[in-house]
Formats: sequence, C-alpha cells, structure tokens
Amino acid sequence: MNLTDILAQAGGIESMASELGIPPAVARQGAEALLPAILGGFKKQATGTGGVEGLGGLLGQLGGGGLLDAVLGSQPTPVGQGNDVLGQIFGSKDVSRTVADHAAGQTGLDSGLLKQMLPILAMMVAGYMAKQGGQGQQGGGGLGDLIGGALGGGSTGGLGGMLGSVLGGSGGASGGGLGGLAGMLDMDGDGNPLDDIIGMAGKLRG
Repeated sequence: MNLTDILAQAGGIESMASELGIPPAVARQGAEALLPAILGGFKKQATGTGGVEGLGGLLGQLGGGGLLDAVLGSQPTPVGQGNDVLGQIFGSKDVSRTVADHAAGQTGLDSGLLKQMLPILAMMVAGYMAKQGGQGQQGGGGLGDLIGGALGGGSTGGLGGMLGSVLGGSGGASGGGLGGLAGMLDMDGDGNPLDDIIGMAGKLRG
C-alpha cells in the first residue's frame, strides 16, 4: 500500500477533492505526482542538524497529528498551516512553484491547481507522520488507530517500506516512536527527488 492509498483510506484525498471542487481521481493523480517531493523535503529535515528528534519536535510545533485531523474535519482546511509546513521543508516559495510545475509536466494537470494541493498534502503527510512517530499517541484511539489498522496492527513497518521505496531506498522500519520515524524516512537512502527539483529551481532563478 502506498502513501496515496493510505491517505485515501483515511479520507484525505476525498477531503482535498471536495475542498478544491475537483473529482477524487484528479486529486489522487495530483497527490501521486506531488508526494515524492514532499516526502523528500521531510527527509532533508531528518538528515539536517536536528536529526529525527528535531523533525519530531518540528512536527509537533507545526501542529502534530492535528494537521491531518484539520484536513479531514468538516471546516475549511487552514491552508496557512500547510504553507508553514511547506516553508519548513522546501525553504522558499520558488521551490514550491517548481514542484508544482514539475508535477504539472508529469500529469498534464494545471500547475495552479497543484499549487493549491501542496499545502493540503503537506498537512496530511506531516500529521500522519506525527501520529505514527509517537506525537499524540498517548491518548490512542481515533484516526491513529484507523490508519494503524490499515497498515496492519498499527506498526510503522508497512509505512517504512513504502517511504523507503518512494525515496529510493530499500529498507523499512519496524516499531514506533522516533526510531520508526527514522525508518519511515529511510535516512540512509538516496534518490531524493527533491534534490533534482531544487536544482531545477536554482537554474530557473539563475
């Protein structure tokens, strides 16, 4: 099961489609094109000076598991929080624009629509990782259990293997907490698609 499937099962893809007034199939297509760069951005955070613990703290500061809940809730998604997440993982709006343009070239979807998807997807991924990485798990129940059930027993193993393959590595993680988060991001892997996209953004600026 890939991350798009996981977010779809949680209701995130449908919520995003409803929010943007587009068919779920279009939302899914956009998500599949954008998610590798978003995951690459989180991987860069995890391999920075703060390491995985720093990323765990950052997820909590940005809103933790509540980010995913905000997308799934009945109220309009607070995309400002999503833009905060993008600012942390991409560093500049130039990178966000390039990510959207790159995905537009892959899918044929409008880059403006993809730019609207980016903050919502970033919130879903950050919120999901926070839940799986141990942020806000003490209370248990709710969406975390629902997604854990979808992964099989609440282990991060399935997610670790999936993220490893998305980011170009091969290993998965087992267990939870920050150790599980490290495996989810496949810190020793290479093939981070965001590196190429940031290079493209630099060339465009130059």
